[in-house]
Amino acid sequence: MRAWLMDSYGGVEQLRLGEVPDPQPGPTEVLLKVRYAALNPADAFLAQGLYPAKPILPHILGRDGVGDVLQIGTEVDGIRVGETVGVLRCSAGVDMPGTLAEKVVTPAESLVRIPVGWSLEEMAGAPLVFLTAWQALTQWSDPSAPPPERSVILVTGASGGVGVASVLLGKSMNLIVVGLSRDAEKRAKLNTLGADFVFDPEDRSLTKSVSAAISPRKVDVIIDCVGGKLLPRVIALLGYGGRVSIVGRSGGTVPEFNTATLLFRRIRIGGVAVGDYTAQAAQAAWKEIVDRLETIGRRPLVDSIVSFEEVKKGFARLAQGPMGKVVVRVAG
Repeated sequence: MRAWLMDSYGGVEQLRLGEVPDPQPGPTEVLLKVRYAALNPADAFLAQGLYPAKPILPHILGRDGVGDVLQIGTEVDGIRVGETVGVLRCSAGVDMPGTLAEKVVTPAESLVRIPVGWSLEEMAGAPLVFLTAWQALTQWSDPSAPPPERSVILVTGASGGVGVASVLLGKSMNLIVVGLSRDAEKRAKLNTLGADFVFDPEDRSLTKSVSAAISPRKVDVIIDCVGGKLLPRVIALLGYGGRVSIVGRSGGTVPEFNTATLLFRRIRIGGVAVGDYTAQAAQAAWKEIVDRLETIGRRPLVDSIVSFEEVKKGFARLAQGPMGKVVVRVAG
């Protein structure tokens, strides 16, 4: 089969399209013919050696995907050869070969059926970003639960994959959603997706503008996909007991941060890692996500679709900052 091979940690620019033997499923696994895969920043980080996983090289990236079942393991129940399924978070694309290939093997327990009304492209791009957004929003309660209704959330990088997912899930939870995006067209699109307020993070009056918009409230939870110099600015908007879920660092490292700003408001910062989800927890979260999206009449947002031969072009679009997900058409 053909696959995009990662021979080194030199970045996605060094990927090459090559031939490898077809994978074979174990007793609890399923072999899929990949129809669509999706690209994630985590793929690019892994390709640069900036991710905890260090898979055997050559490696095949790709964590999300949709495919047709070609073969099932001897211990697999409830999945039939010929049906089309989606891949939830699992070891595919991390420690094991992923979905940027014509075929992939995944654990049967990490497969889901396509929600009614969703396209294959929408399904392919949804799992990782929506599970990430779900964890970012719900991790501050024990057991995990959404913030109280009408809480204020602020999403940095709101036009990206996790950002859009956070906006949609936030609206499904009846939260007040503030989104940040540098692009005027994307800010307008975020408004149509349900964001209550949208601002340019490079606006020098950002803190004043957000505070005026949500007054007398303060921000309760920040979903931070950016990091960099923006993080201290948005932390200033938090109220007492505010929380920050760290999802990404597309803006680079934080150049200067005064930890004293956390003290008197008892602000908490926590990382997000969907790798902590067991297959059962991911399935439960996914069901909740799908139900909530159906309730508000929304589906995942696809920015663009590239051909299998154009994977590098897709990663370039990902680096530019898409509006939603970049999806790869692997097979028709």
